[in-house]
Amino acid sequence: MKTPISITSFASISALGNNAKEVWNSYLNINKHSITLEDFSGLATPISKLQSQGDKSLLDLKNNDAHYKNLDRSVLMGILVAKQAFSASKWTFNDHFGINMGSSRGATALFEKYHSEFISTGKTSTLSSPTTTLGNISSWIAHELQSKGPEISHSITCSTALHSFLNGVAWINSGLTNKFIVGGAEAPLTPFTVAQMRALKIYSTQTEAPYPCRTLDFEKQRNQMFLGEGAAVFCLEGGISKNAKALITGIGYGTEVLKHNISISTNADCFQTSMKMAIAKTPLTEIDAIVMHAPGTIKGDTSEYNAISKIFGTKLPLLTSNKWKIGHSFGASGALSMELAILMLVHQKFIPVPFLKNNIKNKPLKTILVNAVGFGGNAVTVKIQSPSF
Repeated sequence: MKTPISITSFASISALGNNAKEVWNSYLNINKHSITLEDFSGLATPISKLQSQGDKSLLDLKNNDAHYKNLDRSVLMGILVAKQAFSASKWTFNDHFGINMGSSRGATALFEKYHSEFISTGKTSTLSSPTTTLGNISSWIAHELQSKGPEISHSITCSTALHSFLNGVAWINSGLTNKFIVGGAEAPLTPFTVAQMRALKIYSTQTEAPYPCRTLDFEKQRNQMFLGEGAAVFCLEGGISKNAKALITGIGYGTEVLKHNISISTNADCFQTSMKMAIAKTPLTEIDAIVMHAPGTIKGDTSEYNAISKIFGTKLPLLTSNKWKIGHSFGASGALSMELAILMLVHQKFIPVPFLKNNIKNKPLKTILVNAVGFGGNAVTVKIQSPSF
């Protein structure tokens, strides 16, 4: 990238909290996860759900606007955090900005509800299509923010949120607009979604363990992925803004040649491609940390680590992931990883994973890579830098 793009504001909602201070304080407690056990189809199931205050915020949003009463949880989360990020950006309704809000599954709970209704009765409610189409997340955010620019929704499985960054960067670099809202929202805590992950044999069964998910523990003998809900939104502006929290200085992407529809190669060729593209001419020694996708599955964690080792050799950057703490939120996961990366730059503190030994040195954090990959082997890497250096 010839010209950096500024991330001028961001907001999120997840089990970690509903504002940056709460989220950061949750990350500082590196020995505590945000997992609860809930009954899904008669089985105790680890999940990561919003705190009670987060639920209240969604309910308030729903009750304050009659248009929102029939919206899915994923859409409500997207609207809520988009409002917060927009307010913090100091943009106005007269500004020309685009919106790209991604989701892997879209309005999951409502879709399952209406489909079940159809199976039982042969009929479905009149709102079943308008409230379950994937595009309704960005559309409702555009309605709330009165945007005049393009609005895009997409699903590229678990790398969806980081693909929205690719789109935002491309639109800004094209000159068609100078501002873009990007992010992801996902509410996958539904019986059918959990059953699908169990069918793939990747869902954690460690219900009695202190840590149901040991992300980046390369000694684990079982897959330990679990699901979490959340959303995060970021306001992007072309150039270096005085309000920048972080600068996007590189983007990369890559796709696997698949042998199986959820497979990834042993050395994650797609990640090697995306990371090399994002790093470009930056010396490897200047990459201080990587927020990995690392979902807690044996092959997912190992293949990404192998890809990083292929590029960096024995001199690895600091490595971390948040999925042991808040689970895998599919299309929103890359956005929540990006939030962690920005917070580490802002606070100049690395947040480790309890199960991986990092060679942590007392040096500034300047440059961080954020990785995501989804079913189908579609990897994205975004390189961000602190504007303070």
